[in-house]
Amino acid sequence: MSTLFSTSPLRHSHSEALTTSQQAGKYIQQNSFSSTPIPIPFLSTPESTELWSTYENLLYSCLRTGDDKAAHSCLEKLGGRFGTNDERIMGLRGLYQEAMAEDQAALLRMLREYDQILAENPTVTPVRKRRITLLRSLSRESDAINGLIDLLEASPTDIESWAELCELYVSQGLYQQAEFCLEEILLSTPNAWNVHARLGEILYTSASTTPDQLGTLAESVRRFCRSIELCNGYVRGYYGLKLASDRLLGTLSNSGKADSQTSNNSRNHELAVPSVEVLQKLNESAISMLGEIARKARLDDPRSPDIAFVEALLKA
Repeated sequence: MSTLFSTSPLRHSHSEALTTSQQAGKYIQQNSFSSTPIPIPFLSTPESTELWSTYENLLYSCLRTGDDKAAHSCLEKLGGRFGTNDERIMGLRGLYQEAMAEDQAALLRMLREYDQILAENPTVTPVRKRRITLLRSLSRESDAINGLIDLLEASPTDIESWAELCELYVSQGLYQQAEFCLEEILLSTPNAWNVHARLGEILYTSASTTPDQLGTLAESVRRFCRSIELCNGYVRGYYGLKLASDRLLGTLSNSGKADSQTSNNSRNHELAVPSVEVLQKLNESAISMLGEIARKARLDDPRSPDIAFVEALLKA
Protein backbone atom coordinates (compact mmCIF):
# COMPACT_ATOMS: atom_id res chain seq x y z
CA MET A 1 0.00 0.00 0.00
CA SER A 2 2.71 2.43 1.00
CA THR A 3 4.64 2.01 -2.26
CA LEU A 4 1.67 2.40 -4.61
CA PHE A 5 1.98 6.20 -4.53
CA SER A 6 5.43 7.40 -3.53
CA THR A 7 4.68 10.71 -5.29
CA SER A 8 1.54 12.61 -6.24
CA PRO A 9 -0.30 11.00 -9.19
CA LEU A 10 -0.46 14.46 -10.76
CA ARG A 11 3.32 14.25 -11.26
CA HIS A 12 3.24 10.83 -12.92
CA SER A 13 4.01 10.34 -16.58
CA HIS A 14 1.32 8.68 -18.67
CA SER A 15 3.11 5.31 -18.50
CA GLU A 16 3.36 5.58 -14.70
CA ALA A 17 -0.31 6.49 -14.44
CA LEU A 18 -1.22 3.53 -16.64
CA THR A 19 0.86 1.14 -14.53
CA THR A 20 -0.80 2.43 -11.37
CA SER A 21 -4.33 2.26 -12.73
CA GLN A 22 -3.78 -1.36 -13.76
CA GLN A 23 -3.29 -2.19 -10.08
CA ALA A 24 -6.61 -0.63 -9.08
CA GLY A 25 -8.70 -3.80 -9.36
CA LYS A 26 -6.27 -5.83 -7.26
CA TYR A 27 -5.97 -3.08 -4.67
CA ILE A 28 -9.73 -2.69 -4.33
CA GLN A 29 -10.18 -6.44 -3.95
CA GLN A 30 -7.45 -6.69 -1.29
CA ASN A 31 -8.91 -3.84 0.74
CA SER A 32 -12.61 -4.68 0.49
CA PHE A 33 -14.52 -4.51 3.74
CA SER A 34 -16.91 -7.22 4.74
CA SER A 35 -20.36 -5.83 5.41
CA THR A 36 -21.76 -7.02 8.72
CA PRO A 37 -24.77 -5.63 10.59
CA ILE A 38 -22.59 -4.96 13.63
CA PRO A 39 -18.94 -3.97 13.10
CA ILE A 40 -16.56 -6.39 14.83
CA PRO A 41 -13.16 -4.70 15.29
CA PHE A 42 -10.99 -7.83 15.22
CA LEU A 43 -12.77 -9.09 12.08
CA SER A 44 -12.55 -5.78 10.22
CA THR A 45 -9.78 -4.67 7.90
CA PRO A 46 -7.66 -2.00 9.61
CA GLU A 47 -8.53 1.46 8.39
CA SER A 48 -6.08 4.31 7.92
CA THR A 49 -5.84 7.73 6.32
CA GLU A 50 -3.37 6.25 3.84
CA LEU A 51 -5.99 3.78 2.63
CA TRP A 52 -8.48 6.46 1.62
CA SER A 53 -5.77 8.71 0.24
CA THR A 54 -4.71 5.83 -2.00
CA TYR A 55 -8.28 5.34 -3.21
CA GLU A 56 -8.44 9.02 -4.14
CA ASN A 57 -5.12 8.89 -5.96
CA LEU A 58 -6.22 5.74 -7.78
CA LEU A 59 -9.34 7.59 -8.87
CA TYR A 60 -7.19 10.29 -10.48
CA SER A 61 -4.96 7.76 -12.24
CA CYS A 62 -7.90 5.72 -13.52
CA LEU A 63 -9.68 8.77 -14.88
CA ARG A 64 -6.48 9.87 -16.59
CA THR A 65 -6.00 6.52 -18.31
CA GLY A 66 -9.65 5.97 -19.20
CA ASP A 67 -10.34 3.12 -16.77
CA ASP A 68 -13.86 4.33 -16.01
CA LYS A 69 -14.99 1.17 -14.24
CA ALA A 70 -12.11 1.18 -11.74
CA ALA A 71 -12.53 4.93 -11.23
CA HIS A 72 -16.21 4.41 -10.41
CA SER A 73 -15.30 1.63 -7.95
CA CYS A 74 -12.86 3.95 -6.16
CA LEU A 75 -15.46 6.68 -6.02
CA GLU A 76 -18.06 4.28 -4.61
CA LYS A 77 -15.60 3.13 -1.94
CA LEU A 78 -14.94 6.71 -0.90
CA GLY A 79 -18.62 7.62 -0.98
CA GLY A 80 -19.53 4.57 1.07
CA ARG A 81 -17.00 5.52 3.74
CA PHE A 82 -17.54 9.28 4.00
CA GLY A 83 -21.05 9.71 2.60
CA THR A 84 -22.24 11.30 -0.61
CA ASN A 85 -22.87 14.63 1.14
CA ASP A 86 -19.23 15.00 2.18
CA GLU A 87 -17.82 18.12 0.48
CA ARG A 88 -14.71 16.41 -0.83
CA ILE A 89 -16.72 13.47 -2.17
CA MET A 90 -19.05 15.91 -3.94
CA GLY A 91 -16.03 17.46 -5.65
CA LEU A 92 -14.64 14.05 -6.67
CA ARG A 93 -18.02 12.96 -7.98
CA GLY A 94 -18.19 16.13 -10.05
CA LEU A 95 -14.72 15.38 -11.43
CA TYR A 96 -15.81 11.86 -12.38
CA GLN A 97 -19.01 13.07 -14.06
CA GLU A 98 -17.11 15.71 -16.02
CA ALA A 99 -14.72 13.03 -17.25
CA MET A 100 -17.70 10.91 -18.34
CA ALA A 101 -19.37 13.78 -20.19
CA GLU A 102 -19.67 12.96 -23.89
CA ASP A 103 -20.32 16.44 -25.23
CA GLN A 104 -20.58 20.10 -24.28
CA ALA A 105 -24.28 19.75 -23.47
CA ALA A 106 -23.38 17.26 -20.72
CA LEU A 107 -20.81 19.69 -19.35
CA LEU A 108 -23.40 22.46 -19.30
CA ARG A 109 -25.71 20.17 -17.33
CA MET A 110 -22.89 19.66 -14.84
CA LEU A 111 -22.47 23.42 -14.60
CA ARG A 112 -26.16 23.82 -13.79
CA GLU A 113 -25.85 21.08 -11.17
CA TYR A 114 -22.93 22.91 -9.56
CA ASP A 115 -24.97 26.12 -9.55
CA GLN A 116 -27.83 24.31 -7.84
CA ILE A 117 -25.56 22.85 -5.15
CA LEU A 118 -23.97 26.24 -4.47
CA ALA A 119 -27.36 27.95 -4.36
CA GLU A 120 -28.26 25.65 -1.47
CA ASN A 121 -24.84 25.84 0.20
CA PRO A 122 -22.33 28.37 -1.18
CA THR A 123 -19.61 27.21 1.23
CA VAL A 124 -18.89 23.90 -0.54
CA THR A 125 -15.36 24.81 -1.65
CA PRO A 126 -14.58 21.66 -3.70
CA VAL A 127 -17.70 22.23 -5.80
CA ARG A 128 -16.86 25.89 -6.22
CA LYS A 129 -13.43 24.90 -7.51
CA ARG A 130 -14.88 22.28 -9.87
CA ARG A 131 -17.26 24.92 -11.22
CA ILE A 132 -14.37 27.32 -11.87
CA THR A 133 -12.37 24.59 -13.62
CA LEU A 134 -15.39 23.69 -15.74
CA LEU A 135 -15.92 27.33 -16.71
CA ARG A 136 -12.33 27.52 -17.84
CA SER A 137 -12.65 24.33 -19.90
CA LEU A 138 -15.72 25.88 -21.55
CA SER A 139 -13.56 28.91 -22.52
CA ARG A 140 -15.51 31.20 -20.19
CA GLU A 141 -12.43 32.83 -18.68
CA SER A 142 -14.20 35.97 -17.45
CA ASP A 143 -16.71 33.90 -15.47
CA ALA A 144 -13.87 31.77 -14.11
CA ILE A 145 -12.01 34.89 -12.98
CA ASN A 146 -15.11 36.21 -11.23
CA GLY A 147 -15.61 32.85 -9.54
CA LEU A 148 -12.02 32.83 -8.28
CA ILE A 149 -12.31 36.39 -6.99
CA ASP A 150 -15.43 35.41 -5.02
CA LEU A 151 -13.67 32.30 -3.69
CA LEU A 152 -10.62 34.28 -2.59
CA GLU A 153 -12.76 36.83 -0.80
CA ALA A 154 -13.98 33.97 1.37
CA SER A 155 -10.60 32.23 1.58
CA PRO A 156 -7.80 34.79 1.00
CA THR A 157 -4.99 32.36 1.92
CA ASP A 158 -5.87 29.73 -0.71
CA ILE A 159 -2.56 29.54 -2.56
CA GLU A 160 -3.84 27.23 -5.31
CA SER A 161 -6.65 29.66 -6.14
CA TRP A 162 -4.24 32.60 -6.31
CA ALA A 163 -2.02 30.60 -8.66
CA GLU A 164 -4.99 29.67 -10.86
CA LEU A 165 -6.17 33.27 -10.95
CA CYS A 166 -2.66 34.37 -11.91
CA GLU A 167 -2.60 32.06 -14.94
CA LEU A 168 -6.05 33.21 -16.01
CA TYR A 169 -4.92 36.83 -15.86
CA VAL A 170 -1.81 35.97 -17.89
CA SER A 171 -3.98 34.28 -20.52
CA GLN A 172 -5.93 37.54 -20.82
CA GLY A 173 -2.80 39.71 -20.96
CA LEU A 174 -3.53 41.26 -17.55
CA TYR A 175 0.03 41.08 -16.29
CA GLN A 176 -0.22 43.58 -13.46
CA GLN A 177 -3.09 41.65 -11.89
CA ALA A 178 -1.14 38.40 -12.37
CA GLU A 179 1.84 39.91 -10.52
CA PHE A 180 -0.44 40.85 -7.63
CA CYS A 181 -1.64 37.24 -7.38
CA LEU A 182 1.91 35.91 -7.12
CA GLU A 183 2.82 38.53 -4.54
CA GLU A 184 -0.13 37.32 -2.46
CA ILE A 185 1.26 33.78 -2.67
CA LEU A 186 4.68 35.01 -1.54
CA LEU A 187 3.10 36.54 1.55
CA SER A 188 2.29 32.99 2.66
CA THR A 189 5.29 31.20 1.14
CA PRO A 190 8.11 33.75 0.85
CA ASN A 191 10.72 31.07 0.09
CA ALA A 192 8.86 29.47 -2.84
CA TRP A 193 11.60 29.69 -5.47
CA ASN A 194 9.30 28.57 -8.28
CA VAL A 195 6.92 31.45 -7.54
CA HIS A 196 9.77 33.97 -7.62
CA ALA A 197 10.81 32.52 -10.99
CA ARG A 198 7.25 32.68 -12.33
CA LEU A 199 6.99 36.29 -11.24
CA GLY A 200 10.28 36.95 -13.03
CA GLU A 201 8.85 35.39 -16.20
CA ILE A 202 5.70 37.54 -16.08
CA LEU A 203 7.75 40.70 -15.49
CA TYR A 204 10.02 39.72 -18.41
CA THR A 205 7.00 39.14 -20.68
CA SER A 206 5.22 42.34 -19.70
CA ALA A 207 8.27 44.64 -19.81
CA SER A 208 7.56 45.86 -23.34
CA THR A 209 4.01 46.87 -22.36
CA THR A 210 4.99 48.98 -19.33
CA PRO A 211 6.08 52.64 -19.30
CA ASP A 212 9.13 51.73 -17.22
CA GLN A 213 10.69 48.92 -19.24
CA LEU A 214 14.08 49.22 -17.54
CA GLY A 215 12.61 49.02 -14.04
CA THR A 216 10.42 46.06 -14.95
CA LEU A 217 13.31 44.12 -16.47
CA ALA A 218 15.48 44.95 -13.46
CA GLU A 219 12.81 43.55 -11.14
CA SER A 220 12.62 40.45 -13.35
CA VAL A 221 16.37 39.96 -12.91
CA ARG A 222 16.02 40.32 -9.13
CA ARG A 223 13.24 37.75 -9.00
CA PHE A 224 15.29 35.20 -10.94
CA CYS A 225 18.25 35.90 -8.67
CA ARG A 226 16.06 35.26 -5.65
CA SER A 227 14.82 31.97 -7.10
CA ILE A 228 18.34 30.59 -7.57
CA GLU A 229 19.40 31.97 -4.19
CA LEU A 230 16.65 29.83 -2.65
CA CYS A 231 17.30 26.80 -4.87
CA ASN A 232 20.82 26.40 -6.18
CA GLY A 233 20.83 24.46 -9.44
CA TYR A 234 17.33 25.62 -10.44
CA VAL A 235 17.47 25.49 -14.25
CA ARG A 236 14.38 27.62 -14.75
CA GLY A 237 15.84 30.36 -12.54
CA TYR A 238 19.24 30.37 -14.24
CA TYR A 239 17.77 30.40 -17.72
CA GLY A 240 15.39 33.20 -16.77
CA LEU A 241 18.32 35.16 -15.38
CA LYS A 242 20.21 34.64 -18.65
CA LEU A 243 17.29 35.88 -20.75
CA ALA A 244 16.39 38.81 -18.50
CA SER A 245 19.97 40.04 -18.14
CA ASP A 246 20.53 39.70 -21.91
CA ARG A 247 17.47 41.77 -22.62
CA LEU A 248 18.21 44.39 -19.98
CA LEU A 249 21.76 44.80 -21.27
CA GLY A 250 20.41 45.27 -24.80
CA THR A 251 17.80 47.77 -23.62
CA LEU A 252 20.40 49.77 -21.69
CA SER A 253 22.68 49.78 -24.72
CA ASN A 254 19.91 50.93 -27.08
CA SER A 255 18.67 53.63 -24.72
CA GLY A 256 22.16 54.86 -23.86
CA LYS A 257 21.44 54.50 -20.15
CA ALA A 258 24.40 52.41 -19.16
CA ASP A 259 24.76 54.31 -15.90
CA SER A 260 22.59 52.84 -13.16
CA GLN A 261 22.08 56.31 -11.71
CA THR A 262 19.94 57.24 -14.71
CA SER A 263 17.22 54.80 -13.68
CA ASN A 264 15.93 56.28 -10.46
CA ASN A 265 12.40 56.01 -11.83
CA SER A 266 12.61 52.25 -11.53
CA ARG A 267 9.64 50.05 -10.88
CA ASN A 268 9.86 50.19 -7.08
CA HIS A 269 11.06 53.83 -6.94
CA GLU A 270 13.74 52.62 -4.53
CA LEU A 271 15.96 50.08 -6.29
CA ALA A 272 18.09 51.32 -9.16
CA VAL A 273 18.68 49.29 -12.29
CA PRO A 274 21.86 47.19 -11.86
CA SER A 275 24.96 48.48 -13.59
CA VAL A 276 26.19 46.99 -16.84
CA GLU A 277 29.09 45.37 -15.02
CA VAL A 278 26.80 43.65 -12.54
CA LEU A 279 24.45 42.48 -15.30
CA GLN A 280 27.33 41.06 -17.32
CA LYS A 281 28.58 39.13 -14.29
CA LEU A 282 25.09 37.77 -13.62
CA ASN A 283 24.73 36.75 -17.26
CA GLU A 284 28.09 34.99 -17.29
CA SER A 285 27.29 33.26 -14.01
CA ALA A 286 23.95 31.99 -15.37
CA ILE A 287 25.59 30.62 -18.53
CA SER A 288 28.34 29.00 -16.48
CA MET A 289 25.87 27.33 -14.10
CA LEU A 290 23.70 26.04 -16.95
CA GLY A 291 26.77 24.45 -18.48
CA GLU A 292 27.72 22.93 -15.12
CA ILE A 293 24.21 21.51 -14.70
CA ALA A 294 24.46 19.88 -18.14
CA ARG A 295 27.87 18.39 -17.30
CA LYS A 296 26.63 16.96 -14.01
CA ALA A 297 23.57 15.50 -15.71
CA ARG A 298 25.83 13.87 -18.33
CA LEU A 299 27.93 12.24 -15.59
CA ASP A 300 24.90 11.03 -13.63
CA ASP A 301 23.00 9.71 -16.63
CA PRO A 302 24.34 10.18 -20.18
CA ARG A 303 20.84 9.50 -21.55
CA SER A 304 19.15 12.09 -19.35
CA PRO A 305 16.83 14.41 -21.31
CA ASP A 306 18.05 17.25 -19.08
CA ILE A 307 21.33 17.32 -21.01
CA ALA A 308 19.78 18.09 -24.38
CA PHE A 309 17.33 20.49 -22.72
CA VAL A 310 20.00 22.60 -21.01
CA GLU A 311 22.30 22.55 -24.05
CA ALA A 312 19.42 23.76 -26.19
CA LEU A 313 18.84 26.60 -23.72
CA LEU A 314 22.48 27.64 -23.96
CA LYS A 315 22.26 27.78 -27.75
CA ALA A 316 19.09 29.89 -27.68
